[in-house]
Amino acid sequence: MEMEAPGFWDDPDRSNAKMKELKNLKDTVADVNGLYTQYDDILTLIELGYEENDASMIPEIREELDSFIGKLEEMRIGTLLSGEYDKCNAILKLNAGAGGTESCDWCGMLYRMYTRWAEKKGFQVDVLDYLDGDEAGIKSVTFQVNGVNAYGYLKSEKGVHRLVRISPFNAQGKRQTSFVSLDVMPDIEEDLDVEIDEKDLRIDTYRSSGAGGQHINKTSSAIRITHIPTGTVVQCQNERSQFQNKDKAMQMLKAKLYLLKKEANVEKLSDIRGEVKDIAWGSQIRSYVLQPYTMVKDHRTDVETGNVDAVLDGGLDPFINGYLKWCNTKDSASLN
Repeated sequence: MEMEAPGFWDDPDRSNAKMKELKNLKDTVADVNGLYTQYDDILTLIELGYEENDASMIPEIREELDSFIGKLEEMRIGTLLSGEYDKCNAILKLNAGAGGTESCDWCGMLYRMYTRWAEKKGFQVDVLDYLDGDEAGIKSVTFQVNGVNAYGYLKSEKGVHRLVRISPFNAQGKRQTSFVSLDVMPDIEEDLDVEIDEKDLRIDTYRSSGAGGQHINKTSSAIRITHIPTGTVVQCQNERSQFQNKDKAMQMLKAKLYLLKKEANVEKLSDIRGEVKDIAWGSQIRSYVLQPYTMVKDHRTDVETGNVDAVLDGGLDPFINGYLKWCNTKDSASLN
């Protein structure tokens, strides 16, 4: 009897990774088979409608066809997620920028938008670090989105997001512009070969804080780690103990330093981490205008919509899909 190569199933990380990959492949096969079945059902409905000369079946056929096209497009977009880290979970960090209370409120709106998008995808959201605004909203929040291809989708969102609206915090009702930056990193689970000298680290502890005890454990166990040579800062306060927060923060730091080491220049790095820009005028990737008209426009892809409420309620797929297509077109052009 042939024996399994020693050590494979004894290694939890490799075993879990293979099981996860196997599940993803099975899900893909099931999705494809589902499309074939739905396609056959649509053809059957069309034939039945012709045979019975029943025009009342047209709305049902149209509904099934729209559903089929949507699923097919989603699957096609999935084929564009071929980056090394695209299948990873994603770690997002929102930071309020120029605009004071306005920007903190905008930061809170964006946090809701991304959590709503994640819920619609069936993804799980875990808050890692949270800092309330002085008067309203959020100063900064770091959270992890867990799901297949979470990073592949959300890498499109890194950059500065600009809001234009009539200020609810201004008694004179003046139009206000606010900015929030979003950094997106893959959550690389495997043990990375990154050497970190303890002398290069500054480790600070502080009291956890946040809106609502359901997400944040309010103790003095929060950890902030600064890698002095690169200026990289990571924070975690979600775990139940200081040791667990430190372990998670070190994992995040290793992932960031690994990418810095792996990518030899800023241009390549921007493909993974996104360009680091000032949180102010002229650096936004997307604008959300509520007054004097309503529009959300991505300045990289020119994808836009007038339904701002739907976008702020998590309807980000047109922008995410547009970015993936844009990147694919750009990559194809560079090869020619």
